[in-house]
Amino acid sequence: MELEDLRIFRCVVREGGVTRAASRLHRVPSNVTTRIRQLEQRLGVALFRREGRALTLTDPGRSLLGHAERLLQLADAAEQEMRSGAVRGGLRLGSLESAAGARLPPVLSAFHARYPDVAIELQTGTTGALLRLLERFEIEAAFVSEPFEPARLSSRPAFEEELVLITAKGAAAPRRAADLSRQTLVAFPHGCSYRRRLVEWLAEAGAGPGRVLELGSYHAIVACVAAGTGVAIVPSQVLDHAVLGTAVQRHPLPARLRRNRTHLVWTGEASAPLRALMDLLPGPGRGSRPAP
Repeated sequence: MELEDLRIFRCVVREGGVTRAASRLHRVPSNVTTRIRQLEQRLGVALFRREGRALTLTDPGRSLLGHAERLLQLADAAEQEMRSGAVRGGLRLGSLESAAGARLPPVLSAFHARYPDVAIELQTGTTGALLRLLERFEIEAAFVSEPFEPARLSSRPAFEEELVLITAKGAAAPRRAADLSRQTLVAFPHGCSYRRRLVEWLAEAGAGPGRVLELGSYHAIVACVAAGTGVAIVPSQVLDHAVLGTAVQRHPLPARLRRNRTHLVWTGEASAPLRALMDLLPGPGRGSRPAP
């Protein structure tokens, strides 16, 4: 059934006849009569019974009137919501664990307060894993770290990070990449952008880690480094929030490695909830733009 047919039917009921309904709807009476007959033919029932000059609803007509009222109210509510720009629905996000633990909580808290009708699902992973989830459309957007391949993604900077090298307390301070040769690298699994940065830095010096211990959380990484297992590269703000953050030594990285950006990336047209989230992110780049 078309909503317009239901509006005509409801108007005939409210006005008590075709002539008055036609005047209210700015139609000719014959058009209103034709639409009512076509609706009756589609439904296979008579909606009105003529009693003299008056039209009386049949039992099927009364039943349809209840449905029509609800359907038309729902349609009106949907139109008003679209015109008002209300943000509703769901938003499936991916994030680095560093961003999820240290950067996103105040943003998501503000988002929830402003848009309580949006349900957010958050999944953490490495940059590589999150980009694969985006490719399979399992998430709508993700917070990932440089470096990453932009491919067909749209992107905007989200957070500035300061990366530091951490070692156990009492360990000799590394002065160059070669000083880390043959040491154990404690890191996330393959796909971690920070791990990639450190490995490439070592490779430039003709060095490499002795082995790599892969762990799934920063708390575990910091704990292992504090115990003397090896070295790691982590965002400074994550270390500020880590339980054992004061149990390790921080060492500055070269300037070209020290500063790092977390980007929000997505594919296709950003949804209303995603655009609303972008407006709450700090820094430049509000709205969408092509990835650099």
